[in-house]
Amino acid sequence: MSQDNKTRIPRTAPLSRRTVLRGIGVTMALPWLEAMAGGGKALASVASAGLRTAPAAPVRMAFVFAPNGVNYPAWAPSGAGKAYEFSRTLEALAPVREHVNVITGLTLDKARANGDGPGDHARSSASFLTGAQARKTAGNDINLGISVDQFAAGQIGRATRLPSLELGCEAGRPTGNCDSGYSCAYSSNISWADETTPVPKSVNPAQVFERLFGNAADAGQRAAQLRRRASVLDHVLEDSRRLERRLGAGDRRKLDAFQTSVREIERRVQNARDEGDDAPMPPEGFDAPAGVPRKFSEHIDLMFDMMLLAFRMDLTRVSSFAMANDGSNRTLPEIGIREGHHHLSHHQNNADMIEKIRIIDRFYLERYAAFVDRLAATPEGDGTLLDNCMVLYGCGISDGNRHNHEDLPIVLAGRAGGAIDTGRLIATPRETPLCNLYVSMLERSGCDVASFGDSTGNLRGFLA
Repeated sequence: MSQDNKTRIPRTAPLSRRTVLRGIGVTMALPWLEAMAGGGKALASVASAGLRTAPAAPVRMAFVFAPNGVNYPAWAPSGAGKAYEFSRTLEALAPVREHVNVITGLTLDKARANGDGPGDHARSSASFLTGAQARKTAGNDINLGISVDQFAAGQIGRATRLPSLELGCEAGRPTGNCDSGYSCAYSSNISWADETTPVPKSVNPAQVFERLFGNAADAGQRAAQLRRRASVLDHVLEDSRRLERRLGAGDRRKLDAFQTSVREIERRVQNARDEGDDAPMPPEGFDAPAGVPRKFSEHIDLMFDMMLLAFRMDLTRVSSFAMANDGSNRTLPEIGIREGHHHLSHHQNNADMIEKIRIIDRFYLERYAAFVDRLAATPEGDGTLLDNCMVLYGCGISDGNRHNHEDLPIVLAGRAGGAIDTGRLIATPRETPLCNLYVSMLERSGCDVASFGDSTGNLRGFLA
């Protein structure tokens, strides 16, 4: 490694929050360390005196989208406040109950037809983060509005290497008619930079991993390194060893755990890449879901891990994740569902189809809960990474059989740096705009916001 590639770390100066490890064509940000609060001996003396000087950790926000609505009777909670009771579907949140708020009564009015006729699935995904009415067109004259994640990225994204991170598990077509006269651009994207520009999501975890480490110009070199099973950490090992000499025992343990987690994710990415190389072709006429690995649950979990890694390293503070496109007819054989999701959602009160939809609803919610649990298990400062996050889960359709857009299934995890009291059922008045919640989230993330989408104010009762 050349002298120019080394990170100079004075022994007596505190570490910058922006400190990175460098290697050949690779840059790796660090998780939050106690040494970022002050120089080594000074920090030790402060700690021995029982005082804390750790800087406030940044607040991150994420938006997780699930397709096709839910079976709402099996979703709806009962009770009130912290004494509320889970429904059969919401039981999936039991392991993380103390970390989440279930929110009822929110509405996505702009996903309704409002005179435009059929097309609820396209409007659901288009309006979910924008609160805007999509122009009904299958041509190039699409028109919508900026999404809440991109609004936030425009204000707080300058503080990080990536203004935002857009993830998904299903690709889509940028053009064409995908839902009753609505452009495929609406069905395929939940993130929008402005009225006419969707922000494409990344569905390949290997590409996301490569994006997190190094410059775009080095993508080809790093992809070749991955194929040879070379580790990103091997390129920053020298910097890492010099940094370890600068850290206290607690920080060394954190750095070791961080490096181990990166190696494990890289191993899983490479295994998924190898699986994809040998995967059989799908049957004729079947649109195989994009991305790897083969098991859908593993694909979802791996994309969540990419988000966790980006948040932990403070590479971005804003992310969106569409687990599937709205209208997706994906089958889920790993949980015994061999009919398409969209087909089952139109159950017309068939008991067998309703039960299968409940199983699918729980599957998606379990993946979200597992991610929340991993955030809660990730130390940061005096608490956890989840303590400094707001992670929203929801759909743009409430009941998939009715295609209604009021009383949406919404869950929010995290305490936003201590501003949110969790473990509650927050029952808002019916027809409360979903965008009121977004205004509150934007306010807590430090954004200057008077209104967003079709908001009528912020969400009362949201903050502690």
